Amino acid sequence: MMTKDNDTPTPQAVIPCPDLTEAIEFFTQRLGFRLEMIVPADAPRAAVVAGHGIRLRLESNEPISLNAEADAEGFIISRMNSAEAWHVGRAGMEYRDLIPGRLGGRFIASHIRIPDGGEVPDYVHFHKVRFQMIYCKAGWVRVVYEDQGEPFVLQAGDCVLQPPGIRHRVLESSPGLEVIEIGSPAIHETYVEHDMQLPTRRVLPERLFGGQRFARHIASEATWTDSTLAGCEVRDTGIAAATNGLASARVHRFAAAALANAHRHEGEFLFLFVLNGELGFVGSEEGGHQLTAGDCFVIPAGMEFTLQAGEKLELLEVSLPADLLQTSQF
Repeated sequence: MMTKDNDTPTPQAVIPCPDLTEAIEFFTQRLGFRLEMIVPADAPRAAVVAGHGIRLRLESNEPISLNAEADAEGFIISRMNSAEAWHVGRAGMEYRDLIPGRLGGRFIASHIRIPDGGEVPDYVHFHKVRFQMIYCKAGWVRVVYEDQGEPFVLQAGDCVLQPPGIRHRVLESSPGLEVIEIGSPAIHETYVEHDMQLPTRRVLPERLFGGQRFARHIASEATWTDSTLAGCEVRDTGIAAATNGLASARVHRFAAAALANAHRHEGEFLFLFVLNGELGFVGSEEGGHQLTAGDCFVIPAGMEFTLQAGEKLELLEVSLPADLLQTSQF
């Protein structure tokens, strides 16, 4: 039987399902199969289950579809004030899609929340990704990672880089947990790890996973450095170093209003999320926009833009490659 890149045998049959969640529960809870893979995590459309000597692929009647042309290069803005934007994804978590169209399949950004908190019905798993990071926006969440020691708590402002293939698990959270998750590619498989228990006995902080190191940034211990823009400080999450410059994630905070120089970038990805305060954006092709807490946007390569920071603005910046905004004096 042919195998995939992760040595998982190819399913022997495909079963269309009107409700994928119900189908997974039926096969795993009533028939004794075990879940092996699900895709995508934010809105599952397919899963692989195995048991009794066979392996099956369950596919939703609403298949995975991605228009490779949709929003592949354009400016994208996502507003917080749309209550209809939330939906249930993997492990019962609620997701808000921050990049509709997914930049032609290149990136996904999700605002994830767990309103009630408590134990999370998660399992040891890993993702087939090129890049993935988690930023804790509100509340706290207890997690555990392969070869990184005992479980630990991410507090608001903390961040982790999840390198490709690292096994991990979400254990529990506070009520009102909110995190921002950014990954590439947009549609990637989540594989269940049945044979590994976490935490592992060994601790290997320098271990490479797909050429990247696990990185944990603790906001309360972070060093803020002065920006070239007056009244602005920056804290770096360490993702640039852990990915060897593939990506970076930084938080900017402003004591007073400020105007950044007009700028354009030639990078692959530039994502800005307003954590607190207000931010003005003026683009050469998009006109002006005012953003408040929870709003975010993606700025495409080649577009000239100006950013106007309001007083007490806090802004999460994620870019590929690292440090696209360094030359903008922002």
